Amino acid sequence: MSGLRARRLAARRAERRRAVRRNAMLAAACAVVAAGTVSGMLTAFDDGAGADRAGGSGAGASTRSEPLPVVPSRSPSTERSPSVTPSPADTASASASRKVTATSASGTGTRPQAAVPGTRLYRHPQSQVLDWVRAHPGDPRRAVIEFRIAGRPASVWFAEFTPATVTSRVAAVTSGAAAQDRVPVLVAYAVPNRDCGGHSQGGAPDLAAYDAWIDRFAAGLGSGEVIVVLEPDSVAQAGCLSAADRADRFASLARAGRVLKAANPRARVYYDAGHSGWNPAARQAELLKQAGAASPDSSDGIFSNVSNFHRTADEIAYDRRVLDALGGPEGLGAVIDTSRNGNGAPADGEWCDPAGRKIGQAPTLATGQARIDAYLWVKLPGESDGCKGTPGTFAPDYAYDLAR
Repeated sequence: MSGLRARRLAARRAERRRAVRRNAMLAAACAVVAAGTVSGMLTAFDDGAGADRAGGSGAGASTRSEPLPVVPSRSPSTERSPSVTPSPADTASASASRKVTATSASGTGTRPQAAVPGTRLYRHPQSQVLDWVRAHPGDPRRAVIEFRIAGRPASVWFAEFTPATVTSRVAAVTSGAAAQDRVPVLVAYAVPNRDCGGHSQGGAPDLAAYDAWIDRFAAGLGSGEVIVVLEPDSVAQAGCLSAADRADRFASLARAGRVLKAANPRARVYYDAGHSGWNPAARQAELLKQAGAASPDSSDGIFSNVSNFHRTADEIAYDRRVLDALGGPEGLGAVIDTSRNGNGAPADGEWCDPAGRKIGQAPTLATGQARIDAYLWVKLPGESDGCKGTPGTFAPDYAYDLAR
C-alpha cells in the first residue's frame, strides 16, 4: 500500500471516529433532555431574574384539536413594564404554603395546590410540531425542536366554531389525559368578534350561538382535573366593543365559567388579564369583575401573557396586583403563558414573530410562587403570528431560533 493511500485511509478512519463521537454526544444530550422531561427536572430557559427560575419544570408541546385552529391572537403592548423581581418574602411564603383556600364542590373549603412537577400536565399526541418532527427525521433542526418544544405539554386550542363536533373533540382530549392521570389545558376560543376583527377574527356568529357552543364544550370535560383558559383577549381587548356589546360579552363569559364548573367541579377556569404591558392592573380588575372572574361559581382566577413575551417576574407582580384589586375568594390564582418569554418583550413592542426571543419557563403546576397556580405553554413556540409564515402554521426556522 502506498504511503499516500495509507494516509487517506487513516484520514477516513479518523473522520468516521469523529462522526461517531459527534453522534454519540448528540444522542447523550438528547437523552439528558428527555430524562429531564420525564422527571420534571428540566432547567427553565427563562434568563430573567432569579425569581423567574423558581418552580418546577416539565415536558411539553403545544397541541391542537382537529381541524387546526387559527393563530392565537396577539396581545398588543401599550407600554413596556419595568422588570420586577418577587421579594424573598413572597418566595418564602410560597414555599411554606402551597395550599390555597377556595370554595370547592366538595365543600371542604380548600383547593390544594399541585405539588407534582410539570409532568402531571398532559401532552396531547396531536400537534403541528409533532407532525413536523415525525415528517422530518433527517432535518438538522429536528433534535433541538423535538426535545425542547415537541416533548413538552401545552394547550389544546378549540378555535373553530363547530358545535356538532366540539363535545367529542373536547372529550377526546380529557379522556386521553384521564387515562394517563394527567391534567389537560384547553383553550376555549370562539367568542364573537374575537381579536376585534384582527388576525384571529372569527368565532361564533353571535352570543346566543356562543352560549350554546360553551354548553357543548362543557359536556366534553369529563370528571377529571382540567384547566380551561377562557377566551384569550376577550376582556383585555374589549375596548373595541360598544358599552352595550361589552356588557353582553361579559355576561356571556360569566355564564360560560358557571357552565364549565357546573359540568365538571374539578375544572379550573381562568379569565383574561391581558399582560403586564397592557391595561393597568386596577383597570383590568374592574373589567374582570364584570366578566365574572371574582366569583367562585365561575372562576378560579386569571391568566396572562398568552401569545406574548413579557418576563415571568413581570407577570407574577402584575397578576398579584390584578388579583388584589379583583377581590373575591382568597383562593383565586393566576396562570402565566411562559412559552416564548425567555428574553422578555422586544423593546420596540413588536408582537409578530419578533426576532431574538426564546422559549421560557417550562410548563409546571408547581411554581413555588404564592398565588401563581401554573406556568403553561398556551401558545405553541414555533407557530407563526403571521410574519414568518401563515398565521397559526408551524414555522420550523422560527421554532429552532426560539429553542436553541
